[in-house]
Order: sequence, then C-alpha cells, then structure tokens
Amino acid sequence: MPELIFQDGTRFAGESFGYDASVAGEIAFTTGMMGYPESLTDPSFAGQVLAMSYPLIGSYGVPPRDEWESSRIQVSGLIVANYIDTPSHYRSTQTLGAWLKAQHVPALIIPDTRHIVQKIRDKGAALVKIRMKKDIDFTDPNATNLVARVSAEEVSMSGSGRKTVVLVDCGAKENIVWELLKRHVKVIRVPWDYDFVGKGLAFDGVLVSNGPGDPKQVTQTIFHVKKAMERRIPIFGICLGNQILALAAGGDTYKLKFGHRGQNQPCNLIGTSRCYITTQNHGFAIGKMPPGFSPWFVNANDGTNEGIRHKTLPFMSVQFHPEAAPGPLDTTWLFDEFVASL
Repeated sequence: MPELIFQDGTRFAGESFGYDASVAGEIAFTTGMMGYPESLTDPSFAGQVLAMSYPLIGSYGVPPRDEWESSRIQVSGLIVANYIDTPSHYRSTQTLGAWLKAQHVPALIIPDTRHIVQKIRDKGAALVKIRMKKDIDFTDPNATNLVARVSAEEVSMSGSGRKTVVLVDCGAKENIVWELLKRHVKVIRVPWDYDFVGKGLAFDGVLVSNGPGDPKQVTQTIFHVKKAMERRIPIFGICLGNQILALAAGGDTYKLKFGHRGQNQPCNLIGTSRCYITTQNHGFAIGKMPPGFSPWFVNANDGTNEGIRHKTLPFMSVQFHPEAAPGPLDTTWLFDEFVASL
C-alpha cells in the first residue's frame, strides 16, 4: 500500500491518485481554501511534498494553461484528505488526477491531513517520502540550489512602455509579470545567475522574484543585486527576493520552524494600524536587519519580518506575494509604488 513516511519513522497509509512513482522531499502544508492549480504550479514549491489542509481538492478540475503560474506542476508530491474526481467548472480542461499523472507527480489521499498539519506545526519542517512500490532515500531539497532548477534559461522580453524593469527570475510566478505589464512597463526577464548590470542592459529598475529553497544557495544572484545597489538602481524584492535583498545588503536569514504557506497570512504595516491579508509561500525569513534598512511589515501571527525598506535609497521588498494568485489583492498597490520609484 502507498505510504507517506516521515524521517522519524511516522507512517501514514494512503490511496494513490497521481503518478505511480516514489518521491522524496520536504513536507509543507498550506492553509489555502482555493487556488490549488496556482499553488501546484508555483515554482516556490519546488522540492516540497505539499499537504493541503483544506479537505476537498479537485472539485473544479484544472484550468487552461494561461491560468497556471508556470509551465508545469512544481511540487514533488501532493497529499489531500478528499480527492474529487468529478470536477464541475466551465473552464476545466481535465481532472486533477489526470494532470498529476501526465506531469509525473505522485499524490496520496490520506483522510487525516489534520494530524499531518499538527505534526508539522509541533515538530517543524521534516523530510518525507511518498513510497509506492520502490523504496528510496530521504533527500533534503534545501541542500541544493533549487532556484537553478526553476529559473528561466534565457533572456526574454515582453511588454512596452517608457520604463523598463529587469525581472530576475528565481522561479517567478507569471502573475508578477502580468502585474508589471498592466502598468505599461517593459519587462526583461533574466535567469537567476545573469549579470544584468555587467551585460550593459538599459533598464530603470530591478524586481527580484520569488523562488524555492534557501536564499544562501543563490550566491550569484546576491552578488548581482549588490552591484545594482551600489549603482542605486531601484530594487523591489518579492518573497525569496526579500531575503536576497537582505543578504545583499549585509543582513542575514534563517529557516522558519514550518514556514508560511496559504492565502490568509495577516501582515501589519509598521507605523500604522493597517493589517493586510496576504498570500505567502516560504520556509525562510529575514533575521538580522541589514544596515540602513527598517522593517516595513511584520507578521501579525508570529512577529516575523514580512518586508524591509531602505531609509533613504529606493530599495524595498516584501516576504508575501502582492500579486496574490491565488489569494486576496490587498497589496497590489506595492507594484504601483515600485513603478513610481523608477
């Protein structure tokens, strides 16, 4: 029988509805009640076995490709409490199970996902494996450069306008590009390790995208962002980009106990009484504040940093996803603020 096995020996029997292959990774849970196609195709989930805390998954099938956040499913495996194999939505193109099989992603139905979520919250992030017929070893995805796996392989351009933004693709969600294009900005999308300063590109600002894994693995991106900071080029970081900006500026990052993943994370705007509900997907956070920066947002649940801003220069970043997809659109105004700084 298929099983979900934790590194500490805990086992959960399951029923397979995805691809028939064993896989290993780090388990994470998300509290989102909707948007599973966007979550599954979010490159920030690379290397993760994702447990959905919401019990009914698959009810609206799989939307067309133009609604995905990347070209393929990014999670290593999927765990759900109840799988709905009879989707009902006019945009559905196939069932979730058929999609998972076509993309070679294993998935299990384990009724007590609440137990799994509680175990992660109590004990912290853990290495797991979905074992089908063949046994495999546990592997830690954060020990490798996951960004190199999901980043664009070549430079591309889209949109037009008076202002140009270099999007450093560390695993960028498509909605980040779409939000920039809505604001009539030309976007030059470059690979994670591309020297966008040294290559002599003409641009007005830099957006460092979201992405998977440990930010300290992407040393080349950190170096290139540092070069952009020395030239005082406006920079906006999102999710992993928040951590990369902090490291480039002399701060430090650390691994969270179990990360923030879902569409209901409350963030306070420091210095105000405003609280925004945000979409998040990350396992690391800023610990040491870099010199010259101030905290910008803070998580209302656990007090962790959710954004930083330079006191005098045009450098800013947030740990959450202002483009949402899925999730609330409370913070799309941050794109307006970035474009206004160009």
